[in-house]
Amino acid sequence: MPLNERQLAAFADKHAWKIPFDTSPRHLAGPGDARHVTHGLAAAGWSSVSDPLSAEIVLRSPDLRHSLQFDPQSATGAWWRLRAEPSDDGPGWYAEFGELVPAEVLAALTDALMSAPSQPADPWAPVTSAGWHRDSESTARSPDSMCRIEQRQLSEYQDLPSWHIETSEPRGEFSGPRIWHAYLDELTPPHLVAPFLTALADPSPLQRGMYERTAHYRAVQNPSPLRPQQVVDAHTNRISSLRTQARSARRQQTKPATTPANTNPARPAARR
Repeated sequence: MPLNERQLAAFADKHAWKIPFDTSPRHLAGPGDARHVTHGLAAAGWSSVSDPLSAEIVLRSPDLRHSLQFDPQSATGAWWRLRAEPSDDGPGWYAEFGELVPAEVLAALTDALMSAPSQPADPWAPVTSAGWHRDSESTARSPDSMCRIEQRQLSEYQDLPSWHIETSEPRGEFSGPRIWHAYLDELTPPHLVAPFLTALADPSPLQRGMYERTAHYRAVQNPSPLRPQQVVDAHTNRISSLRTQARSARRQQTKPATTPANTNPARPAARR
């Protein structure tokens, strides 16, 4: 079912009365509104395949290759699960995200699913540029040391490492209880890993309403210069952009192949 105006109006109604507060750092900002993720996918043509009366939401891409599951009743720490089935375009892969992952950060990854794969960029570059500490070539931690990014190889026989992101309570030199986590397996395309890490390390704040849940009491909140309507407009404009992008991609896929012009036409046979 495509995203309709009634659903966008419901988002607007919820946020119209919320006084926005700039909330940082992002890894402590809290989950925000899950519709940052689900509206973006629906605008790109993903459809719901779950029971409409269930708390669980399952969305599937138009080509049926990708699926996203949101399960707030999950018995594990993973509320979001993103899967890609193997295809001619590449191998299957899996990623999961905990309850308190900021929806805007996850949306940076899901939005990238609608874009053509770009030249692989160094996923560490935006993390380093944002001032995160590089403990080694395969790890980084946020300035407050509460969020850690790590690449791990499951075995010495495995060439590609998986990505592990964990936000934890501070306990001096060691990490305390986990607040939220993200796991992207070793086959997750780099062009999807990069926007997730970029959005996570971005020092600019996320907007949260007054009294809205954050991930930790150390999150810093200040009155935002944005008005509630500006927050709604930013969401609406993003959705409109994703719709346009998805339509363009579909036109490219259905565009008939053109026959190249014959630059060397055959000459008539010479008369004898």
